[in-house]
Amino acid sequence: MGERGAHDRLAAVEETPVWLEVNHKPAVTWMCTPTQLEELCVGWLHGEGYIRTLRDLLSLRPCATDLGFWAEVADEAVAHIAADQRRRVLASGCGAVSVALADPASLPQGAPRGEPPAVETTRALFKEMFHRGVLYGQTGGIHAAALTDGTTLLDHAEDIGRHNAVDKVVGGALIRGRDPAGLGLLVTGRISAELAFKAARAGIAYVATPSVPSTLALAIAKRAGILLVGRAVSGHPQVHRGET
Repeated sequence: MGERGAHDRLAAVEETPVWLEVNHKPAVTWMCTPTQLEELCVGWLHGEGYIRTLRDLLSLRPCATDLGFWAEVADEAVAHIAADQRRRVLASGCGAVSVALADPASLPQGAPRGEPPAVETTRALFKEMFHRGVLYGQTGGIHAAALTDGTTLLDHAEDIGRHNAVDKVVGGALIRGRDPAGLGLLVTGRISAELAFKAARAGIAYVATPSVPSTLALAIAKRAGILLVGRAVSGHPQVHRGET
C-alpha cells in the first residue's frame, strides 16, 4: 500500500466507553478518548457537584479488567444530588449533563473574575495549545482544552468530546493541587451550555474559542460572571460581557 493508504489508516480518533460508579452505583459512561482518565473522573465529579476539592474524593480505583473506575465520595454529596431529582439531558456537545443547564438562575450569581489577555497573547496561547496536540497532529479530528494564567498553559488535554477535554483539564488541575478558580479556559469548539456550566462550577474567569458561544452559554456566563470570547484568534475577537 502506498504512502496515501498508510496515512488514511492513521486518520481516525480512538473512541471507547469508560464507566464510573460513585459509591457503588453507576453514575456515567463516557464515550471518550482513553487518555487522562483519572483527570476525566475528577473533573466530571467536580462539574457535577460531587466534590469541591480533591479532599472530598475519598478514593478513586480503576477496574483491573475493564475501562472503568469506582469512586467514593461523602454520602452527603450523593444524597444532595439525589434530592435534586436530576433529569439527564442530551446536551449539544452530546454529553448527558445536568438538567440545571436549562435554568441558568440555578447557578450562584457572580461578578466578573478577570479579563482575557491581549489578542496577540491569546493567539500565542492557542498556537501553543495546538502545538501540544499530539492526536490533533496525527488526525486533525479531535478537541482540546487548556487552562491558562494568561501567560502560559497550565493544563492541556485532548478528547473526542470537547466537554470531556474540559473535565480533563479541570480534573488535572485539582489532582495537581491547583485551584482552577480565576484562570482562563481555552477550547477548540464552540462554547456550548455544558462548557459554560462546567466553567461556572470551576470558578473560571473567561472562556475563549476560535468559534462562537451558544445563546444558553451566554445566559449561564452572564449569571456566573464569566466572560466569553468568541472568534478569539481572529482580528476582531468578540468579548461577551453579559450585557443584555
